[in-house]
Amino acid sequence: MYLPSEIQPLERLQVQDGLLINAERWQRSHNYHRQRQNIHYQSLNQPGIVYGLGVCLTPAPQGVSSQYNDGRWLQIQPGLAIDTHGNPIIVPQAIDFHVSADIAEDKPRLIYIVVSYVDPDDLQRQKVAEFETESFRLEEKTTPPDAYEVELCRIVLQPGLIPLQNPQDVFYPELNSLDYRYRPIARSRHSAVVRVAYLETAEPEVRDSWANLSYLLKSAEHLTQTIQGFEHIDRIPLHLEHINNAIAYDLLFTTGVQPLSLNTQELTHLKSYIDAGGVLLVESPTDAIDRLESIVDIADKFNTNLEDLRKLDRNHPMRIHPFLFAALPVINQKPIQILIAGGIVLVIGDLSAAWGLDEKLTLSRETIRTAQELGINILHFAWSRKQMTQLQKQPILSTPTTPSPSFKPDPLQSVFNKLGE
Repeated sequence: MYLPSEIQPLERLQVQDGLLINAERWQRSHNYHRQRQNIHYQSLNQPGIVYGLGVCLTPAPQGVSSQYNDGRWLQIQPGLAIDTHGNPIIVPQAIDFHVSADIAEDKPRLIYIVVSYVDPDDLQRQKVAEFETESFRLEEKTTPPDAYEVELCRIVLQPGLIPLQNPQDVFYPELNSLDYRYRPIARSRHSAVVRVAYLETAEPEVRDSWANLSYLLKSAEHLTQTIQGFEHIDRIPLHLEHINNAIAYDLLFTTGVQPLSLNTQELTHLKSYIDAGGVLLVESPTDAIDRLESIVDIADKFNTNLEDLRKLDRNHPMRIHPFLFAALPVINQKPIQILIAGGIVLVIGDLSAAWGLDEKLTLSRETIRTAQELGINILHFAWSRKQMTQLQKQPILSTPTTPSPSFKPDPLQSVFNKLGE
């Protein structure tokens, strides 16, 4: 996942008659065009491999010491990649590369083979040639690639100097074999990057709920040209200090059957999160009455009312962007219901259960796709709400009214009427 770079102004040389061109002005003038080109690429595309840069096993080069004739030589094929700054990484000819990691501990270790751009201006050299070739750097790392590196392959190495091998199945590489599954491919940039966190409660996690959320975020990237889920889903316990730090996320998701129980301070921080544009997505079974009542109670304390999506404007963004829904889907023979109160979205039914693969693999493709498209609409709603709220650029968020612990909300009769339908 690649986020926008820091915004910096461009400086352009103002040419006038009699201007003296020296080395500094010449270089700054050319850097201006490089920066414009990089900004254009960064704005519309994501970094990655354009073509080539294959990685294959190769014999040790002739003349190397016998200690390096260990079956750990790779050959990097010619190709082109572009880094996160928009710099082209050009490998003009095949390069032999030795994997030198010696795993001393008892368990395997993951290593990464990466390539990065090298600016000639950053090199220390005694003599400067008239023309310098923009170069690249190949590295073997034990930490994930940073924003300026492009991964070519990865390998899980066993302890000891065991020779490398080609995978028997490229989709399921074995130990000491080349893994190509995570090579980033240069492509168009999605306009919306949604950050989601899984809100953990005291009850045991609903089976596969976190994995299904991951399925949804991955599907969003492939089913739309605008939405991409942030690749890492954090788990946030439902406690005061974690809710207070949730502002970075567009959406907090929780599912289960138990009521959400928040103390006064946690309610205050949750309201601050929602007022800042965040969305709390709560999923509940139809028969979890206590859980439904707790959401009604939270919404009421925030001075908002849960409203049925079916009764809202027919062009409500959750209904039409990016996928069009007239009737909501039926999953596990139960219709999905959605109620909204500002930044609180209550889903009644098993929507998340159809975002991924069920245990018995019985869900139809149509059911999964429909559930994912509705989930993507919810992600788009959360991202849009956060973006437009933040555009107001209010320096100080309004102080939420402290809820009264003794306050008892009036029951939302429509919720229970729907449960009985």
